[in-house]
Amino acid sequence: MERIQHPTLRKVRQQSFLLGLLVRRNIKNQYYRSFIGVLWTVLNPLLNMLVMWFVFSNIFGRDMVSNLPYPLYLLSGNIIFAVMRGSTSSSLTCLVGQRDMLQKTRVSITLFPTANVLSALVTFGFSFIALLLVAIILACTGQFTFHWQILLVIVLLPALTLFSLGLSYFLGALYVFFRDLMHLYGVLLTLWTYLTPLFYTVDRLDERVGKIIAYNPMYHYVSYFRDALSGAVPGARELLICYAFGVGAFLLGYAFLYAVRNRIAANL
Repeated sequence: MERIQHPTLRKVRQQSFLLGLLVRRNIKNQYYRSFIGVLWTVLNPLLNMLVMWFVFSNIFGRDMVSNLPYPLYLLSGNIIFAVMRGSTSSSLTCLVGQRDMLQKTRVSITLFPTANVLSALVTFGFSFIALLLVAIILACTGQFTFHWQILLVIVLLPALTLFSLGLSYFLGALYVFFRDLMHLYGVLLTLWTYLTPLFYTVDRLDERVGKIIAYNPMYHYVSYFRDALSGAVPGARELLICYAFGVGAFLLGYAFLYAVRNRIAANL
């Protein structure tokens, strides 16, 4: 006897299946025809860390910062920031890039930016393996000690995911109407990178600059992760700030996408 499914449940299953296909396609396309393929998700953060470590440690004399060896300080900040950067950069053109599918089929418009965010989280998982490898090497040389607090990254990721989703929804929808956004966002992303303490510490900055950086959402996500990695338990206030930015960005981004959803197909 054929099993009858509720239309809503059937639609959810179909959308979930399509979302999974999109995530797998994103990962495959990212490393298509690459000799070592998905291993680049582990090698990329390691190679970038080595370059930055050489520049900022050997040339500018940095070694131990914020209770973390400098290689871990660099790597931890960069892989957290990469979730937002990868999500938003790929989502910027995702609706325009799926013009045919959006115009000819009835799929949720949120699927494509959501798939990009999930793809960035998969990449984060591989990058986290790279971080653990570096941490093990440093632990063997007595420069680092593992702490259970590293598991608190599980608490942080939902907030970072919501924040990335909100930005991705907003940017993907806005790009449909304002194509120059691609060039402007590249500049803004560069500025955002330098306003986030990825390779420097806030205590080395002027007090006024430090206060400005405190309004940067990525500063709080990066700081939370580094605190947990160093063995400290991040305060409830810091976690609340992370979720406030995450939920706020998600609600605003989704509201904007929902408000212009009927105009998007006509402007693709």
